[in-house]
Amino acid sequence: MALHDEILTSTNDILSVPWNERAGQVVPQTDDVVMKNGAVRVTATYLYADMADSSGLAQSVADVVAARVMRSYVHMAVKVIRSRGGEIRSFDGDRVMGIFIGDAKNTNAVRAALGINYYVSQHLRASIKSTLPSTEKAGWTLHHGIGIDTGEALIVRGGARDNSDLISVGSAPNAAAKLSDLRSQGPTFISDGVFNHLRDDTKVHADGRERFTYIGIENVGGKSISVYGSSWYWRP
Repeated sequence: MALHDEILTSTNDILSVPWNERAGQVVPQTDDVVMKNGAVRVTATYLYADMADSSGLAQSVADVVAARVMRSYVHMAVKVIRSRGGEIRSFDGDRVMGIFIGDAKNTNAVRAALGINYYVSQHLRASIKSTLPSTEKAGWTLHHGIGIDTGEALIVRGGARDNSDLISVGSAPNAAAKLSDLRSQGPTFISDGVFNHLRDDTKVHADGRERFTYIGIENVGGKSISVYGSSWYWRP
């Protein structure tokens, strides 16, 4: 079959073949989802961790230096997310997506976010300056943003045979990605849906200080979301 005909046929199948959908109790692996029409519906909390201004870094230092910085951030974020029970299903350059499922999914995701901020603020930022001085000479300092939202999502498989990955479709993954771009009162930003289901000892420090501040309403794809921000960190 010629490429043109193959693309038209497969596209028509994707647009018209009914989904073979099932409920998911765990985050699926790529091979768990049928390529043609498989779909797994989950209730989950999504966390996006995003290293800020990677474009500025790439333009101002050698590529091998930028690569070390990006790898160090992504490596650390993955370790922290997994330590809190999150599953990694997507990378986008310097951005990591974690998915949390279960009764404590919101608290686990937020503690992961505060743990990532702990390593950025207390260790990684200083290590980059001392080990890779060209970043400081270029006027670049490590900053980051984390967005978290919770809700229902449909996980499907996108791409083509031997070149496919999972795609999460829904309000929660989309909003989490958008919230990770905020920089005003963070670096951690969570929706009210996440905030309202946090354990009290995650919302409030033992000395009575609130860890999160109400920021206001953010418009995400036409949907209004109440957002809370935090600059706190939490050692994992």
